[in-house]
Amino acid sequence: MARISGVNIPDQKHVIIALTYIFGIGRSRALEVCKTAGLKPETKVRDLSEDNLDRIRAALARYALEGDLRREVSMSIKRLMDLGSWRGSRHRKGLPVRGQRTRTNGRTRKGPRRMVKR
Repeated sequence: MARISGVNIPDQKHVIIALTYIFGIGRSRALEVCKTAGLKPETKVRDLSEDNLDRIRAALARYALEGDLRREVSMSIKRLMDLGSWRGSRHRKGLPVRGQRTRTNGRTRKGPRRMVKR
């Protein structure tokens, strides 16, 4: 397995798919990295040389990934909560943040239903 940004990416997948295993990289950014590194996106990871992996690592160095990005996101959420903004209060209460209804849906954020004693 190749190791990029502290993540083991699978050998049997195409480069464009394997790069999405890294937090902060989606399909479009993976395609951009492949173009920057001069690789075909449909190349399998097991067929990459160490030189190719180094070029991918150099292309990824421009972005905030993995731990740094997670820390940045959590700091942004913490800032919203400290400000006391609407979004911050929704984060604090564990409710949907982006305007979704909660009367009938929202189980993902609210958690399982509470048992009502009758």
